[in-house]
Amino acid sequence: MSLTDAAGTRHVPAEGQPRIVSLVPSITELVCDLGLARHLVGRTGFCIHPRDVLRDVPKLGGTKDVKLDALRALEPTHVILNKDENTLDVADELRRTVPHLIVTHPLGPADNLVLYRLIGGIFGRAAEAKILCERFDAALARARAAAGRFEREHALYLIWRDPWMTVTRDTYISRTLALAGWDTVPAAADRRYPEIELDESSLEGVRTVLLSSEPYRFREKHLGELRGMKSMVKRRIALIDGEMCSWYGSRAIAGLDYLTAFRMQMDATVS
Repeated sequence: MSLTDAAGTRHVPAEGQPRIVSLVPSITELVCDLGLARHLVGRTGFCIHPRDVLRDVPKLGGTKDVKLDALRALEPTHVILNKDENTLDVADELRRTVPHLIVTHPLGPADNLVLYRLIGGIFGRAAEAKILCERFDAALARARAAAGRFEREHALYLIWRDPWMTVTRDTYISRTLALAGWDTVPAAADRRYPEIELDESSLEGVRTVLLSSEPYRFREKHLGELRGMKSMVKRRIALIDGEMCSWYGSRAIAGLDYLTAFRMQMDATVS
């Protein structure tokens, strides 16, 4: 089993009683689902699942504004980071004092298999990781089987408001949505999470607009706001669970089934 992370660092299995800090919400959940909750000594305020388990685990700020002094005081042996969610400055600061930094960067659904094996292999949970891999493979097979029922269409997936922001196809979110027949726009941009104008030019060819529940929490009132725009006429607009589309780790298993059911419901409603 390869224990090389997304930064190219080769890890060895942890010895003794590891002290883990996870600065990635979805991976915090994965750590718990691998049976490692008792080794988790710190998390971000956005690490909210599983709630009962995490209630007594110290919060260390956000994913980008980590309270470094508080983190160091916990004396972790391992800190788990993500290239998209955490900053290089945080990683550089932690590298000076933390023995092991585990850097992750899933770019598509299948990368979850590598993630399960990496975390499971480092912390002695290979058997639990194998079970997650089997469950994920089954969910991915179901999603791919269902994909043949969907007409491929362009979709806009909004993650922020004021300014409006979306995702390019070089993202985990976009590659996940593609399993449900949605090709996100724009196809490419200078940034992987670009700002976008909601005008006819930017929305050319777009049939579906999806408003994510995170990182911006879009609500019903925002549906009304968009439906009142001239550029949104004849486009179908819906709220979507952002955790199910953007969280890798163990939640991605349920996420694939959710996304298939969501697309089927949208198509049935239109029909």
